[in-house]
Formats: sequence, structure tokens, C-alpha cells
Amino acid sequence: MTSSSEPIGVAVVGYGLAGQTFHAPLVAATPGLDLSAIVSSRPEAVHADWPDVQVLPDIDAALAREDIRLVVVATPDALHAEQAIAALKAGKSVVVDKPFATTLADAQGVAAVATAAPGAFSVFQNRRWDADFLTLRRLIAEGELGEIAVFESRYDRFRPEVTDRWKDRRDGGVWADLGAHLIDQAVQLFGAPTGVYADLQAQRQGARMIDYAHVILRYDRLRVVLNAGFLCPDSSLRYAVHGTGGSFIKHGLDAQEGQSKAGLRPGDPDWGLDPAPGVLVRQVDGQTIRTTVAPERGDYPAFYAAMRDAVLGEGPPPVSIDEALLVMRIIDAGLRSAAERCEVAP
Repeated sequence: MTSSSEPIGVAVVGYGLAGQTFHAPLVAATPGLDLSAIVSSRPEAVHADWPDVQVLPDIDAALAREDIRLVVVATPDALHAEQAIAALKAGKSVVVDKPFATTLADAQGVAAVATAAPGAFSVFQNRRWDADFLTLRRLIAEGELGEIAVFESRYDRFRPEVTDRWKDRRDGGVWADLGAHLIDQAVQLFGAPTGVYADLQAQRQGARMIDYAHVILRYDRLRVVLNAGFLCPDSSLRYAVHGTGGSFIKHGLDAQEGQSKAGLRPGDPDWGLDPAPGVLVRQVDGQTIRTTVAPERGDYPAFYAAMRDAVLGEGPPPVSIDEALLVMRIIDAGLRSAAERCEVAP
């Protein structure tokens, strides 16, 4: 980053889980960014964490401020497209939490505005910087697994009770929510699939949204299997990746979200350390050899460092418009596949 006379003013719109746990702490920890304002109806919650940050009543108040150059949309999904477009048309750079729209058509509308707007635009796909995903990318790049045959990626939970929160009514359910992470990681490794087959279901009693997703992405010989569900008492398996050279088996989620909730901040010595490293499994002369893999450190701050540079015109956005649209195309293909009970092209 080149030095700048003034830090980039940032407004975070929304102070639920996304704003409180991810965006505000990461913005505040990024050199060159200034957490100038948070839009929230809960000023007491904001000031408990950030006593010196101004709380604004609505996004219009943030868009009216000339000192705010970057707007982070961390509101419920249904507001993402509308608020992103408003911020872009106001000349701001914009980060939108995933999914950045509730439908592919709305996502394409946002993308069209973002392409023509003067500001930088990106979608918050933070799990590109999970410790275990960074470790897996390294293993694949170094050829440790050989040619990948099966890539299984899971993001399961045990939440059997249906709540009245908007998250239990969101369009696309768990497939649009957690599926967006699973898809983005897969296409970062392997590119766009040729086909999508999805089994999507509302399994919990009284569920009003998809809470189970089992999806197969078709490539030439490779098969990518994505799974997310809310009725998994043992939800520890994260990756099971099998190749001609070995398997990578990983249990447990990246620690950064939990660390932020516990009050740790980027820069703390333990930030991003993986407490449950994965295992590399090989067959050697008929013997199964298991080796613990030295993990990479998780690095969510890398997203906002790249976004800062993009706002300054010194680098590309951390997640491009085309990459974000590909994820939305696959989400849409999964919904169509489940409705039609067949494989469809994304």
C-alpha cells in the first residue's frame, strides 16, 4: 500500500453477526482504513464495542457523508442488492456480505451498476482465508495430493430448533448462506463446473427454508461434493479430499469467527491459529501412513487489506464481480436442479 494522507473512511451498515463479528473488527484492524460510522438501530451495542464510533440511523446518512468512501453492507440478505446499488450510485466503494443478492437476476443488476460505477466493488468471501483452506490450497499447489478425484467440503451444524429470526426465513436457506462459502472455495480451486446436481430440503420440523443441501458439481473426472445441514450432531468433518497421491482429512472449523466473538482481534498472537490441524493420508507399500499437516495461519484481514488497495486504485478487489456472479449462478443452478430433480448447467 502506498502511503495516503488520510485513511479511508468506512461505514458498516448493520451490526448483527456479520457487522459485529467480522466487518467492524477487520476494518478497524486494517491500516489505512478508518471505522468512521456504523449504521444500526442498536447504538448501545455498537458503543459497548466501539465507544468512539458514530452510530448513524440509516444508510442514507452514511451515503451523505463525504468522508466515507467505503460502505460495507452487512444487513439481512434481502437488503443487499438495494443498498449496494444505492451506495455505488452515490459514488462509494462497496463491500457486500454474501450472498450479495437473493436472486441471480438481482445479482446481475448489482454487477451492471458496479461495472459502470467509479468505486471499487467486492463481495465478502472471507473463507478464502480460512486456515484450513489456505493449507489445502498449498497442498494441492505443491502436488501433495496428486490429481484430485473427489473433493468433499462440508459445513454442517446442529440447530434442530427453528427460530423466528430472519436467518430461518432467508431465500435459498442454507444453500444460499453457507453454500456460498462452499461454492466459492470449490471454484477457486477448480473453476466453473459443467453441471450442478442438488438435493435441497427443509428437514427440521416447522422449517420454512432449505436447511439441508447435498450438491454435486460435475467436472471432467473430478467430482466436488458440497454438504450443509442443520441436523448434524457430529458436525466436525470439514474436508475429505482424495487424490492419486493421498487424502487430506480435516475436522473442525476455522477459528477466526470464534476468536472474534471471544474478543480477540487481528494482530493478537493466537489470531488465525488452527487448533485442529488436518491429516495427510497416504498408502505406501501397502501401509497407511498418516501425517499431521503443518497448518497455515488464517488471514481474514487480507480481505480488507486488498479492498483498501482497490479503493486506492492500487490493486484488484479481493473478490471480483465475475467471481461473485459465478457463485450466484451456481446457487441458482442448484435451486433449479432441486426443483427439476436433474442436473443443470450453471
